[in-house]
Amino acid sequence: MREVDGDAGDGGEGGEGRDGRDALAVLELLAADAPQSAYDDLLARARSRAADAHGPDGPDGPALADIARAVDLARSVRARASRHKQREAALTALVDTAHDLTSPYDIDGLLRLITRRARRLLGFDMAWLSLSRPDGSAYVRTSEGETTALNVGLELGTGRGLGSIAQARRSPVWTADYLNDPAIAHAPGIDAVVKAESLHAIIAVPLRRGDSTLGALYGSDRSVREFTPDEIGTLLSLADLAAVAIEKARLLEQTRDEVTELEAFGSRTNTALTRVRYLWECHARLAGLVLDGAGLATLARATADALDGVLQVRDPGGRPLTATGELPDLDEEAVTRAALQALTDRWPVRLPGDLWLAPVLAGAEDLGVLLLSASAPLSDEDVRLLQLAAQCVASLMLIQRGTAAAEGPVHDEILADLLDRPHSVDLHLLERTRRLGIDLDRPHVVVVARPEGGELGKAVAWASSYAYRMGGLKGVRRGCIVLVLPGTDASAVAHRASGELSPLLGHAVSTGAAGPTEGPGAVARVYAEAVRCLDALTALDGVGGTASLRELGFLGLLLSADHDVESFIAATVGPVLDYDADRLTELTRTLEAYFASGSSPTRAADALHVHPNTVSRRLERIAELLGEHWQKPGRALEIQMALRLRRARTVLHDRRTAGEAP
Repeated sequence: MREVDGDAGDGGEGGEGRDGRDALAVLELLAADAPQSAYDDLLARARSRAADAHGPDGPDGPALADIARAVDLARSVRARASRHKQREAALTALVDTAHDLTSPYDIDGLLRLITRRARRLLGFDMAWLSLSRPDGSAYVRTSEGETTALNVGLELGTGRGLGSIAQARRSPVWTADYLNDPAIAHAPGIDAVVKAESLHAIIAVPLRRGDSTLGALYGSDRSVREFTPDEIGTLLSLADLAAVAIEKARLLEQTRDEVTELEAFGSRTNTALTRVRYLWECHARLAGLVLDGAGLATLARATADALDGVLQVRDPGGRPLTATGELPDLDEEAVTRAALQALTDRWPVRLPGDLWLAPVLAGAEDLGVLLLSASAPLSDEDVRLLQLAAQCVASLMLIQRGTAAAEGPVHDEILADLLDRPHSVDLHLLERTRRLGIDLDRPHVVVVARPEGGELGKAVAWASSYAYRMGGLKGVRRGCIVLVLPGTDASAVAHRASGELSPLLGHAVSTGAAGPTEGPGAVARVYAEAVRCLDALTALDGVGGTASLRELGFLGLLLSADHDVESFIAATVGPVLDYDADRLTELTRTLEAYFASGSSPTRAADALHVHPNTVSRRLERIAELLGEHWQKPGRALEIQMALRLRRARTVLHDRRTAGEAP
């Protein structure tokens, strides 16, 4: 009995002792945060002892159940503690994320941060973020953990995929196996990415902002599984933080864009104000030049400098009045069309090659155009300045016209005195001309122009303005315009005046010219030569042409008051004489022999006792010196006369020298 009792006591005492030790072991494992396998080992040992003693239905059965219950409770406590730790870690991560999201990011950097935090916070294999457009469509903006290049930029469309459902419901949506879930409206593009990335479990939460959504945040695993409430809540909290940060980043970018736009606008405004100020200063300077009595050339130079280009002023007939440099090759037909358009629009017109044409207008009167070749494209302010410059040129022309009209009678009186009393030119007359800005001690030429259409009144008005512009005198004699203009080349001056007057009148103008003068007392003599040239032009049926002593050749020699033989010879065969003097050749002698032999190179060679080829080479050289038309009848006659005059002059000089010898 005792044995029995002793055995029972031992067994009871030992069972209770083991139960206490096993319960204490469970607490020790719980306190040590032991792994799950430690609890399994403890329970297995308890079961083994119970089986060895009496079996599971023996006296130790209830104790084993208590141990199993203690292990289950420990597991529950451990799981609860683990969940608390996970929640604490998630909350800490959310706080850190919220702190990071307050830092200034550009929108792309912010979205990358959000997807990276979502993936690492919840241990997803892949995370991505989509943004919605105003039309309701969405696209993948950024991705983390992808293995292909199919995801970023993927068009999600509308009403397809988990993201569209989550945004429509404004709540999280998830699936344990996306491709095999029939409750989802699938889209081929989305399914292709899911297949390529081998994704199964996917969750999408909306990026909520007020009553709208900005997009969706996704997390996914490459295995089939369910998402826990903690994971769903954490991802939703992260999405809410992300929505606020995205909205802030967008507002910040919008603010930056607005600031940049304001800065650019301020810069443009400052530039425009600077240009307007410069425009005003340039216009004031040009207007000041006009009021100060500057000439057209000075005004053109100031305009060209202000616009950094080359400027040419043309009259209504298209002839240049002044220029600041050489313009590029112009298509005159295009210039004419542009001039008509500019006159119609009353505004500058652009031609190809940064060439601009501005009309010079006085009311409805066309005074000409400005042609500007700009070194760089013109701004609107530059075009405005060009138009203002054209107005200044018009003002100057009107002032000059008024001044010329006012000074016209004075010019007529002075010219009448010079022509009618050439030998009584006194200091008073010279002082009057100098007050007009005319210095008759400098070389001048006299031009006599006869309009062939009988419109003398219009021609006189033009002559007053032209003489004023050129710094000369004008008058009317024998139904002709008389101009005394600065210059040394009578022919060039006459052609220039005729070229401007004839288009203005619309019919031919016959012009005779002579000069230059050698002082005020020579104006009457030169005028008489110019009249003779005009009469000779008329006698030779050259009405509408221009004639000077040089252009009339030997006739000019006969018409000249001083019969300047030396000048005639030099103008006719001077190049040949100079060539012989410089190189000791016999081109002059060859010319004389050539004409003496009836223009036969062979007979000329016999007379010179040289080979005919030598004569041919000399004649080629003569053609280079005198021009290819030197053998034309009229030209050949002048050359023969010049040669004869030269020979006669030489003979007379030799005889005079011999008579004076002792």
